[in-house]
Amino acid sequence: MKEEVKELWRLCFDDSEAFTELYFRMRYSEKVNIAIREGGRVVSALQMLPYPMTFCNRTVPTSYVSGACTHPDFREKGLMRRLLAKAFETMRREGVVFSTLIPAEPWLFGYYAHAGYASVFRYSVQELALPQKAPRLPEISVEPVSCFQEDVYAYLNRKLSERPCCVQHTAEDFRVIIEDLKLGDGWLFAAKRYGTVTGVAIVYKGSDTLTINELLTEDEQTETGLLFAIGRWTGYEHASALRPPEENDSHPLGMARIIHARKALSLYASAFPEKEMSVALTDKQLPENDGYYHLHHGVCQRSGQPSSGEYIRMEIGELTERLLRPLRPYMSLMLN
Repeated sequence: MKEEVKELWRLCFDDSEAFTELYFRMRYSEKVNIAIREGGRVVSALQMLPYPMTFCNRTVPTSYVSGACTHPDFREKGLMRRLLAKAFETMRREGVVFSTLIPAEPWLFGYYAHAGYASVFRYSVQELALPQKAPRLPEISVEPVSCFQEDVYAYLNRKLSERPCCVQHTAEDFRVIIEDLKLGDGWLFAAKRYGTVTGVAIVYKGSDTLTINELLTEDEQTETGLLFAIGRWTGYEHASALRPPEENDSHPLGMARIIHARKALSLYASAFPEKEMSVALTDKQLPENDGYYHLHHGVCQRSGQPSSGEYIRMEIGELTERLLRPLRPYMSLMLN
């Protein structure tokens, strides 16, 4: 099936052949793929890529929907709705708490909203002037990294895990990111102080722009050293750094959907014991989530019938937004 799905990908997406080969060599597997066949061929497919995510003081499993596509001759027949329904059932069976995705086109935000997703992942942009003079910090060295290094990954992993609601990257996925950088005129820079990693920058070069997708450092001196190295290696004097969302200045990025409502609400209740809430939940795609949930003193109780008191009626997308939006969830380096 792999070759059939790859051909469908080539038909539906404008990715380079090099990226397509990278994706199907390092990210695709039959385990994460689901597809629909008609007339003896694959006409619709998607992949469910596993990613950890920090949420309410825990790390929970999520499933990122990637490569969702349908053959042009078979669109508007409900095939993707069928695939998503099957994907949700698989995710729930495997213990996934949230599903995430990044819509390939702006109009798809509305399409996925009908499947229970909420637009909660956002980002901010910081315009930076890259230093033109080398900083006087002889103890800090900055070099580009072209292959997997355990200490560099460990630093990236630690810094990402410090974010309270953020999609994480496994070591396997970090290897994919490095290979993607090689394809897209990108760089991974690591700063070290006396041999210990103190900063990481991941940079992509566009036709007329330079984007820093991640800039993670221990201190201002390390950041200055990284920014100088970025300017020296790329020839740019300015760059746009993508950051976790600021409250009053952010842009839409991705969507999330609760797959297992009781697990999500139990974690939320435990993290915010002062919050009380009674929800009458409806999930059109996953009726297993339907029910009455009561959050009280850090505990989530679920029942098939309402007890005393008033319940807020919500659909699954509304609950997803209610839980996640205040946490300012963030994702980066998703190969989007």
